[in-house]
Formats: sequence, structure tokens, C-alpha cells
Amino acid sequence: MSHWYQQSPDEVARKLSSDLENGLSTEQVESLQAKHGPNELIEAAGRGPWKIVWEQISGPMVILLIIAAAVSVLLHEYQDAIVILLIVVLNAVLGFIQDYRAEQAMAALKQMTVPHVRVRRSGRVQEISALELVPGDLVLLEAGNVVPADGRLIEAQSLRAQEAALTGESEPVEKSDSAISEDDLAIGDRRNLGFMGTQITYGRGSLMITETGMNTELGNIADMLQTVEAEETPLQRRLGELGKGLAIAAIGIVAVVVVLGLLDQQDWKTMLLTGMAMAVAAVPEGLPAVATVALALGARKMLRRHALIRKLPAVETLGSVTVICSDKTGTLTENRMTVTAIEAAGDRITIDNRDVNLTGRVETNPEISLILGVATLCNDASLHTEKSEADDDEPQSVGDPTETALVFAATQAGLDKNALEERLPRQGEIPFESDRKRMATVHAVDASDTDSEETSAFVKELRSAMSGDSQHVIFVKGAVDSLLDVSSRVWNNGEIETLDESWRSRIDGANADLASNGMRVLGMAFRPLKSDESADSPSADWESDLIFVGLTAIVDPARPEVRDAVHRCKTAGIRPVMITGDHPLTARHIAKELGISDNDRVVTGSEMAKMPENELDAVVQDVSVFARVAPEHKLRIVQSLQKQGEVVAMTGDGVNDAPALKRAEIGVAMGITGTDVSKEASEMVLTDDNFATIVGAVEEGRIVYDNIRKFIMYTMTSNSGEIWVMLIPAILAVIGWGVVGDIPLPLLPLQILWINLVTDGLPGLALAVEPAERETMNRPPYPPNENFFGRGMASHILWVGLLMGAVSLGTGIVYWLADGPPDPSDGAANRHWRTIVFTVLTFSQMGHVLAVRSHKESLFQQGLFSNKLMLAAVSLTFALQLGVIYVPFLQNVFRTTALNLQDLLICLAISTLVFWAVEVQKWWIRKNSPVPQ
Repeated sequence: MSHWYQQSPDEVARKLSSDLENGLSTEQVESLQAKHGPNELIEAAGRGPWKIVWEQISGPMVILLIIAAAVSVLLHEYQDAIVILLIVVLNAVLGFIQDYRAEQAMAALKQMTVPHVRVRRSGRVQEISALELVPGDLVLLEAGNVVPADGRLIEAQSLRAQEAALTGESEPVEKSDSAISEDDLAIGDRRNLGFMGTQITYGRGSLMITETGMNTELGNIADMLQTVEAEETPLQRRLGELGKGLAIAAIGIVAVVVVLGLLDQQDWKTMLLTGMAMAVAAVPEGLPAVATVALALGARKMLRRHALIRKLPAVETLGSVTVICSDKTGTLTENRMTVTAIEAAGDRITIDNRDVNLTGRVETNPEISLILGVATLCNDASLHTEKSEADDDEPQSVGDPTETALVFAATQAGLDKNALEERLPRQGEIPFESDRKRMATVHAVDASDTDSEETSAFVKELRSAMSGDSQHVIFVKGAVDSLLDVSSRVWNNGEIETLDESWRSRIDGANADLASNGMRVLGMAFRPLKSDESADSPSADWESDLIFVGLTAIVDPARPEVRDAVHRCKTAGIRPVMITGDHPLTARHIAKELGISDNDRVVTGSEMAKMPENELDAVVQDVSVFARVAPEHKLRIVQSLQKQGEVVAMTGDGVNDAPALKRAEIGVAMGITGTDVSKEASEMVLTDDNFATIVGAVEEGRIVYDNIRKFIMYTMTSNSGEIWVMLIPAILAVIGWGVVGDIPLPLLPLQILWINLVTDGLPGLALAVEPAERETMNRPPYPPNENFFGRGMASHILWVGLLMGAVSLGTGIVYWLADGPPDPSDGAANRHWRTIVFTVLTFSQMGHVLAVRSHKESLFQQGLFSNKLMLAAVSLTFALQLGVIYVPFLQNVFRTTALNLQDLLICLAISTLVFWAVEVQKWWIRKNSPVPQ
């Protein structure tokens, strides 16, 4: 894009073959419309419904489940096949709904275009559709208009534009029609340009269109949003890796079982069915269901904490976040300009953001009343009261945010703007101009008026400075250096003193100190109008020989609850980073106030633009504040962090945040102030726009991930136990190890499937609602590249599974030896000892699921009733297993036999060995690792 801001209006018009007075001709417009097309954002072809469906059913875990369903059909276990396929369909439907909604981001972008604009063509002003605009068109702007396309300002009369949605700058930008000589300016510093989608808040002007449609800055964001690839969440990556590993393991199990059976001269069909049953046992088909339930429950809890989850995997992603990149305006701050300091004659008072009553301070320091009186009368903003739904009187602002802040501060001090204007009506004014950096108003003063209680402090101070015959007073507000140029006196403790070098130095020092903290500083001055000066005709002489009163410092204050939220983030090992389009000083001040940064280092967008990728990678590791950034800079920061292995959450509310929101592992949009674009590009929406809500969501995310991991540990250990029970006899038979080598298959295929169904089902789902462990938020996030088998899970699966298999098989072998060789003519041969193996293995898994509810806390510390659903699930599983043993119909189906009371109690007692072994392991962990794991 050309550097239009460096060129004069004449040069711009000449390059665009337009005219500064008449605009384009009809012939030119027709030719340009054919060349450039309509002024609209072009929507790239979406993925389409069928592609989204394919993505939902082509993942490794889903394919593995489909294979498991096919195996179940081959084994004539149609009920299992139906359940597995229902899980696949449910996951596909949920995923489709979430993904299809995400494709609506471009539709939201297109809605930001202006339907109609006033344009000058062939010397005549016309009202046309914004879609018809072309480069070279001359558009007329006034307060309330939305800028329809990018362009160079040809005229700017006190023009201000709110560009927060595009640049992130909190207050309206003063616009100019003068050329700017600097190179490579950030968008927020191109003060003579107008940008599509921004809004004019004050003044009037004209804009010559330079770029339309996808060539605008908003179009550039739309293009980035279309081309940015959404990152897989850590959960999706881990489940994908697990699915691939289990697929390989399942194939290996089938091969091993069949080969061992053939070596032992077993029937190959029987061994194939057994191998396939074991392969199904190795697949935790309940995992997608448990993951979905855990994520859905986590999403419901987050919604109660004002965090709306748009995509379920984002729940777990929050628990893995290592960096939160946050916008400043409206996210960390209130998005409401506020007077935070007032200084009169070197005496400064600071105003707490929650301090709603300044009347006491005015009584002890009447000069404050004079400063605020000048600020609210030399002011075009107003406040009015509306009844809210809660029947509270909420002041509503109308006008420029900075001026609104001054009026609100005056109201806090008991100065009602409407009442003041009735007593001191405005007679004349000189509007604000960027070259003067001042605004002036003239007001009539009625000498016969008696003080009212609410304005006495201000009026008393004012009248003490008025000469006896003066009937008018001029109030001036503006930049401090500008006011000092036209002031000769200063107001000090009710007296007028000469503005000497000592006073100038004090005022300059106060101005510099406040400005260095990122505040916008405005000075206030006044003087009585002389009797020979006209109050109706504006004159340059009005702004001369002024009496300087004091300073006001204005800033968009930090949300009071955010400091604690930032502290909790750091305690949890999460690094907060501020990325804003606002001024570097303002960004630094807010970052230090909130504890985001403990140094003064700030990197700007223009500095970033000159950095190669390797240098930026080093910078983002050390710098926590980025200011004056453009959308592409935000995207680069997120990409750089991801390249270094970070899991990034990006918060934002503007159009400019959308590409980075989509690129980050989790995008967090603001629900109240956020644009539709930012919401559609995000995974989570904060319904209260509160940064602190993210911390609660992170905690829920960690709980969800911990519970999914517990389920995997539990089910894989159980499956491991089943596999050991089947493999050990086959191996012993091949190597011919004594009489034990003659033992038949300990479990039948149907028994394996039953164990897999009842033990993985209800108890596994109960793990999804396990409450948070202690100190969940007092540990750093787990490494984003960690797989499910890290931190001792693999060894746990191996040794506990081996113990579970050995205990079950060992008990069965003892009974097999005690029962003696079965009579081949007996149809119930082997039922007794197989029922023992069957029962011990099932009960052992129930003890195991109770033990793995916590990584290191004992079940007795947690309490048996802290997860009532788990207690119910274990009890129901016990009941179902007893039904398989004692109900005649089920005995015939599962080839079991009724156990006497002694055998049942032995099975129950031996099965607790697994529970006690895991409890001993947790005791050892508590003893040797006090830090949360």
C-alpha cells in the first residue's frame, strides 16, 4: 500500500486522477468500478459442511473406534458395536456444530461496511451505497459516521475518530489533513488517514478514498483471518498420538495372540477371535465419551463463572495455557476515561477509581473546584441519568470520552454541569484545533446571582478573581505547553501571582511526571473578559494573558480485580503479556500497575516491523509489553511464542484481534464490548468482559485435563491387566513351563468384553466429575508437548496392570489346581476357576478406580463421599458383576458359575491388594515430593 500519509492532498488527488473540489466524474466512476469491483470484503470459500464432517470422522481415535465397532460385529457383540458407533456420531455432531459456527467470522466482518455515504461526484453531493465507492471518491464525514473505506483526509475540522476496534487505542484520535514526513508509521500514528470500520466522534471533514474492499486495512485483517490456520489444541494432539499408538498396539496384540496360539497348536479361529477381543479390550472406547462429558461439564461450570465456551476442546486447552496475550483497552482496563489526578499550584490529589465523592476534598481545597468548574464548562460533553433495570441511577455519557471524564469528575465534586450552564450561560466559543491544542468558551456572569449550596465553592473562587465591572469570563482547556504559551499569571491559594520561571518549571515538571505515567494531561486556565472585549465574536485576543489554574490527568484505569488475577496467573506459572495499539507510556503504566511487567521495557510495532524472526523470538521471551502494534504484529507475536513451545491464549475485543485470536490455541473474546468478528474467531467469550474470569476458566481447564488423564490411567491399567491375564498362560504354554503351561484360556472373549464394558463405562464417567485436587492453581502448567503417558503414567500402567493380572491369574491357577483336571464330558468344565479370575479382575479394577481419584492424596483424605457419582458407579458395577455370577440366565451367557460365600469373600479380599498397593505408592509420592505434581 502506498504511503498516502506522506503525500499532500494535491499529490493524492493527482495520483488518483481526482479533483479536490469536484471529486470524480461519472465516466471515471464507471471505469474504476469495473476495475476495482464493489467496496466489500470478499468471503473466501469456507470448508463446507461435508469437509467439516470428514474432519470429524477421520481422526485416529475415531478410526480406531470404528475398527473396534467392526470387531464387535465380527464377534456378534452388536450392542457394543451400536454403543461405540453412537459415541462416534455424537462426537461428530458436536464437533460439526462448533466448527460450522466458527466459519461465520467473515459474515460478521462484512456487516461492518457502511450502507450509505455522502460523496461529491462531478461537483454535486450525492448519497450512495458504500459498495459503489472507488479510489478517488471524495466522501464527506461528520460526527457519527462510520468511515466506509480507507482514505486520505483532505479536510479535517476538529475531526476525531474512534479507532479502538482497529488499533486498540482507547481514546479518539485527533485527525489532521497535513502530510506526515516520518517513515513506517504504525496505523495509530497515521493521523491524516481514515480507516474502514472506524467511527467519527467529533468534528467534520472530507476523505479521498485511496483503497477499497480487500485492499483496506480491515480487508487485510479479513485476508489474514481467512489464511490463518487454527491450531490443534493440546488435547487434540495428545488424543491423536494416543490413537495412533493404540492402533499399533491393537494390531500387535492380535498378531502375538494368534502366533502363540498356533505355536501351542490351538484352533486358529478361536485364537483370532480371542486376539480381536483383546484388541478391543486394549482400546478405551469410552475415552471420547468421557472426554466429551468432562469437557461439557467443564464448559457448564465455566458458564456459571461468566465464560462461554464455543468449542469444547478449548476447556482443556485453558488448563495447558502457558502465556496469556491480553489486549489492554476494555480487557485489562475499564474502557472508560477517568480523571485520576488533579494538581493545583503544586498541590496534587490523586483520585481512586472507586472514589465517587470528591466533595470533601473540594471543601478543603477550593482550587480543585475551580479547576473542575473550568473543565466542565469549557466542554461539549454531557451526562444524563437513566433508570437501569436495577432501578439505579446510572450516569450515561454523551460526547468525547476525555471530555466526559472531566464532566463526571466535576459531578463527583458536586458540580452539576446543567446547573452551572444555567448560571453561567455560554456566549461564545473557539473550537478545539490541533494546531492550537486548545478550546475556549466565554460565559456570562450575573453579579446579582446569589450562591447556591452546590456551586458555592466554584463561584466563590471565580468571583474572587473577577473585577467589579466584568460581566463575562473566558475558560480555556488544552495541552499544558499550549496554555503556558498564552498565560501570564497563575492562581495560587485564592490569589493571582505572576507566572515566572519558577512557576513554569513547577508546572512543566508536574506535566512531565503525569505524562510519563501514561496519562493524558490537560491544563485549565481562565480570565475575566475586559469590558471593551466582545463576548459574542470569537477573537484571538481571548486566548491571551490567561490565569493558569491547574492540571487534570486522565487515563483509562485498570480494572481493580485484574491485579489479583494477574498475580494468580503468575502463581499458576502462566505468563501474562500485554499487546495493545495504545501509546507506549500508557501501556507501560498499566502493565506496571497490574504487575504484568516489573521493568520499563516496551517494544512498539514499528520496532517489531524491523526485527527479523530470530530477533523477535528472543524479544518475546523477555518483553511483556508491546504497544502501538498492528494486527499483523499481534499475529507475529503469537506465532513466535508458539514456535518456542508455548500454549497461547489471546484475549481481545476488536476487529484487529481476530487473526491472532484464531491463530492462538485459545482465543478469548469480550462478550460485552467485543465485536462479532472477535467472538466468531474465538474459542471462549467472557460474558462479563472480566480478565479475572480467565483465571477461573484456567482452573476448570486444569481440572478437566487432570480428570481425562485419570481416566486414561485407570482404563489403560485395567486393559493392561486383562491383557496380562491372557498373555501369561499363552507364553507359559509355548515355553512348556510345567503343569501351569497346560492351563486353558483364563477368560472367554465375551468375558473380556464384559469387563471392558462395565469397568470402563460408569466408573470412567464418574472420573469426569472428580472435584479439583488441592493446589491445582499453585503449580505451573504441564509441558504442552507432554503425552498422556508422561509423569509416571506409563510405569503405573505397566506395574499396576501386571499386579492386577498376576493377582487375578494367580488366584485362578490356585483354584484350577485345586479343582483338578476337568472332565471333558462336563459342559461346565473350567467354569469355577474362570469365574474366580473373572471376579477378582473386575473387583480389582473397582479398587483401582477408587485409588486413582487423586495423584497423591489418599482416598481417606479425599473422603469416600466427595464424589458420590463414583461411589454409585462402583456399587452398580459390583451389583452387575454379582448378577453375572448368580443370575442363571446370565450364567449361561457368560459361562460362569455361582460362587459360595467363602469364595466370594476370598475374591473380594484378594482384589483389594491393587487398591492398597496404589495407596502405598501415593504415600511414597507425598513423602518425597511435597510440591504439587
